[in-house]
Amino acid sequence: MIKKHSLLNPSVMTVTMLGIGLPLSFSLSVKLNLLICLIAILYLAGCRVSLKTAIIVLLAAFPLALGSWWSFLVFGTGDRWHTAWIYGTRVYAYLLLGMTVTMTTSVKELLLSLEEHLHLSTTFVYGLLAAFNLLSRIKQAYRQIQYSALIRGQVYHLWQPGIYLRIILTSLNWSGDLAEAMTSQGFSEGEQRTRMHHEPLPSWQWIIAGILILSYCWTAFFIRPW
Repeated sequence: MIKKHSLLNPSVMTVTMLGIGLPLSFSLSVKLNLLICLIAILYLAGCRVSLKTAIIVLLAAFPLALGSWWSFLVFGTGDRWHTAWIYGTRVYAYLLLGMTVTMTTSVKELLLSLEEHLHLSTTFVYGLLAAFNLLSRIKQAYRQIQYSALIRGQVYHLWQPGIYLRIILTSLNWSGDLAEAMTSQGFSEGEQRTRMHHEPLPSWQWIIAGILILSYCWTAFFIRPW
């Protein structure tokens, strides 16, 4: 398994992704969409992400991109070819932007970085971490609920609401245990925490993020390439 490694700080990458992703919704440039895809692919290659995983994700998104391209080509108005390519390539631009964050850093590293550098609420961060850490227990509880139903001669399917109700009730029972565990480990809401590890964030990374966002906005809304 290839270990995730980000060339830039996760907080910087998150701000860059959001700073480019928001104006991308209003940009009408095929060339800029393709440029974002190219830069994102080069960044992912520099981070040495799993090639197999990246290809699977890109192939899974192909029907969405093709559907967007085809719908605007057939049912669009005006320059239908241009519009079709805008929305078709935009799917991959958004996808690759997200992959620069999700495929280069873990959930824990991302949340702790946002808490340290962007001052995200500590309670919110550790609540999300607890939720992600409970995923394996939720899967185990799902199997146990299925087994117990089979013993009674019942079969639960994914589309039946009854199984989700039982999972929710099981998770609610864990909430008290989780709160006690966090308190026993010294977690206090609103209090300053002692950090075991400080993640450095050079100022030049923020400069790069600002240059990328401003350059994209200037090119998209003033130069307006095809």
